[in-house]
Amino acid sequence: MRKILTLLCIAGISLPVLAASDKATLDERLESSRTIIEQIMQTPDKSIPDSIVKQATCIAVVPSLKKAAFIVGGQYGQGVVTCRTGRGWSGPVFIRMAGGSLGFQIGGQGTDLVLVAVNQKGMQDLLKNKFKIGGDAAASAGPVGRNAQASTDWKLNAELLTYSRSKGLFAGVDLDGTTVSQNTEDTTTLYGAPHTFDEILKGNVLPPADAKPFLRTVAKYFHSTQNQ
Repeated sequence: MRKILTLLCIAGISLPVLAASDKATLDERLESSRTIIEQIMQTPDKSIPDSIVKQATCIAVVPSLKKAAFIVGGQYGQGVVTCRTGRGWSGPVFIRMAGGSLGFQIGGQGTDLVLVAVNQKGMQDLLKNKFKIGGDAAASAGPVGRNAQASTDWKLNAELLTYSRSKGLFAGVDLDGTTVSQNTEDTTTLYGAPHTFDEILKGNVLPPADAKPFLRTVAKYFHSTQNQ
């Protein structure tokens, strides 16, 4: 077991699990997430389709998911989530993602992930507990292209649409088996006081100033005709 932990540490995976991030690291994560959304949505032929944008209930961004493939395969990432409320997008909360070997880029380069919840159950309810994509939450690899006509499968069955970006390429990805859990330590650090994920994602806690650039970018691209 010690050898496995040592190898994961070398891969840069275990250290974030053991300690809460500092404020500067959280600001960097928010800015990285904002940049990912901006870059993806500014490429119409490779972005998230309008039909999904308008129905999105929650958005999660995980910058640079890391993979280790030594004795055991796996990946670990830290991300941020915001959900749509009657007053716009909620303040963000932080999540962790971990799972088995799913074929992500091996080596120093990470893979950016975007998860879009598309129904009322969505991520807001799922995040009340740790959940597994493909198990507790039905997921599909999301369609790409601003005007793409997505299959009706995601409308009928999927709670989450999943995307990845590696080496500049953006595409739907199969994340079955990946576990998503709350990162309460980092969320408390961002807000300066403890709040439940439910309170924040329902819009009952004002977002801190550091989070507003990220939220403005989400609101810019993930608009809804119902809210206009």
